[in-house]
Amino acid sequence: MTRAFATFEVSRRRFIKSLGAGILITVAAPALAQESQPRRQRPQNNRPVDISARIHIAADGTVTVMTGKVECGQGARAEITQAAAEELALSPDKVQLIMGDTQLCPDDGGTFGSQTTPRTLPSIRYGCAAARELLLAAACAKWNIDDPAGLELRDGRIRDPISRREVTYADLVGDDSAKLFQGAIPKGVNVTPVKDWQVMGNPVMRPNARDLVTGAHEFPSDIVRDKMLYGVILRPPSYGARLKSLDLDVAGETKGVTAVRDGDFVGVVAATSFAARKALGALAKTAKWTEPSGISVTELYDHLRTTARGIPDNPYAGENAGAAHALKAEYHVAYIQHAPLEPRAAVAEWAGEKLTVWTGSQNPWAVRNDLSRALNLSNDSVRVIIPDFGGGFGGKHSGEAAIEAARLARSVNKPVKVRWSREEEFTWAYFRPAGVILAEAALGANAALSSWYFVNINSGPAALDTPYSVKNKRVQTVGADPVLKPGSYRGLAATANHFARESFMDELAHAAGKDPLDFRLGNLKDERLIAVLKAATDKFGWSAERAKRPNRGIGLACGTEKGSYVAACAEISVDTNAGTITVQKVTQAFECGKIVNPINLMSQVQGAIVMGLGPALREQIRFEKGVITNGSFADYEPPRFGDLPELDIHLLDRPDLPSAGAGETPIVAIAPAIANALFNATGQRVREMPIRLT
Repeated sequence: MTRAFATFEVSRRRFIKSLGAGILITVAAPALAQESQPRRQRPQNNRPVDISARIHIAADGTVTVMTGKVECGQGARAEITQAAAEELALSPDKVQLIMGDTQLCPDDGGTFGSQTTPRTLPSIRYGCAAARELLLAAACAKWNIDDPAGLELRDGRIRDPISRREVTYADLVGDDSAKLFQGAIPKGVNVTPVKDWQVMGNPVMRPNARDLVTGAHEFPSDIVRDKMLYGVILRPPSYGARLKSLDLDVAGETKGVTAVRDGDFVGVVAATSFAARKALGALAKTAKWTEPSGISVTELYDHLRTTARGIPDNPYAGENAGAAHALKAEYHVAYIQHAPLEPRAAVAEWAGEKLTVWTGSQNPWAVRNDLSRALNLSNDSVRVIIPDFGGGFGGKHSGEAAIEAARLARSVNKPVKVRWSREEEFTWAYFRPAGVILAEAALGANAALSSWYFVNINSGPAALDTPYSVKNKRVQTVGADPVLKPGSYRGLAATANHFARESFMDELAHAAGKDPLDFRLGNLKDERLIAVLKAATDKFGWSAERAKRPNRGIGLACGTEKGSYVAACAEISVDTNAGTITVQKVTQAFECGKIVNPINLMSQVQGAIVMGLGPALREQIRFEKGVITNGSFADYEPPRFGDLPELDIHLLDRPDLPSAGAGETPIVAIAPAIANALFNATGQRVREMPIRLT
């Protein structure tokens, strides 16, 4: 087949020219935390990250900041804008971001693990602070001033209040000033102290919010290229099935349809997605597959225990026999899907041996590397561009759709868009791992923990260790043979480990005849965790009287992960005849150090609680011998509007502490709080997510 590639390539030089007159400032900054971080944790200036920021100042004074982070609804665009605006004394509307473009932006690491706030924001701030100092130095040189201390910065201008002279940033970074902005960040550059913040710490809406609500923003699903075609992929009928044979000519019988096969990879390309899927349907009827073997969902937890790789013994089992109280329990968490608003989508376009892909991913450089390996290209030959996309929740680290679109585009010599259906997203994207968690503990005098044994099988190590004070403890995670494809999820295994640990703490409190709140406080020394626990229970009105109402129950849970702290109280109602649990109210206290953007933080906490309701009460992937049986929103039920409880959220602002991320930790307390409330209401202890009346 003869190839005729469209021409598409934007070099850095062409890109900078398109921004207008100005200068690109490239600075390297250390992996910094907030300036108030304790000395023992402060980074060293001789340990820089690869690149912290790239900043362009245009002729109109607009600052363009480039970052490898992406925006998938978590608010990074607003916070990074604030960070740049703060250090350059600008209003946020004078700052523009280019995010997640592997050709134009630095690799700031993937957007996951709640790392944008504690790592990327400081890097952006120090980069912009370095630029600010260079601008001040340039103004001093222009006016023959020795000390810049008396100069004022405001709205893209530097002013000398004595002589009343003014100069704009744009004037100072004219074409002849490029040499002023070269090199790494100098030592001794200071960011703005928290007490002097003007932009950070205040509510700032998402900068492109208007484009989102008017439909002007193009999500990956919306990208259109000249002469673009649409591609769909032939999927196996079950996990592990291999293609034995098919009649490829059947799909090609329709005019304008091209069928592509490369081993087990089979796709169809057409001028419309309707035509492509129609041709794929005809092709699928001719396909013959091997019959895979597999287990069903009812066998899952036995399978994980059986295939676990080395479950450690409890070294304190003998001592527990003489303890005042000793308990043992096993908890289960199901496979669940991320269910983002926008399923995977990608557009691929070739220009000779250069490839450009637009897709939704939380890790653009990993997708670039996957494309390079899959297509035998150098990394320099692949560009990945990440428009703001419709949700990730840890579920879009990989680049399956990008690779599929690129393979099809190379075959037909035209740009190709691949958009996964909802069924494909539910079936072929990866899942939050299922897990079995084994817990044993003993109590000594005054209901103090004397030993702690906690082993997570398969679902992971996040938040595995206990925050409670106990000298004798063993915590460990062990792998097992997965049934479905595992991957990241919001909070990773912290949701599973908090569910088991906080449910088990309630069981221990009940065994000791202690109030769940008093029992936790009696075993805690972490002042930050104590603070959120007291804040949540005070605002909720935790009391013995409230815990004794017919068909009502209250429960609490707390925890820490990724440097932030959370506590939640849940009130539920129970209809034992209908077998339903309704969450009436959630009071949650959350602390993540100094708050950068209170509006965005509130949205994060609200979203995490609502998202946490799903796996707590209903969400579970069901499967029978390799076939997903609930791969649609009709059968797989994330929370609906009717499920929303009253939300009473309290954000604890700590200007004395570094800012931590908030994308994950707010989700971890909701499930155990509900499970504990169910026990309070019915006396029934459920040790499995989703939580159901039996």
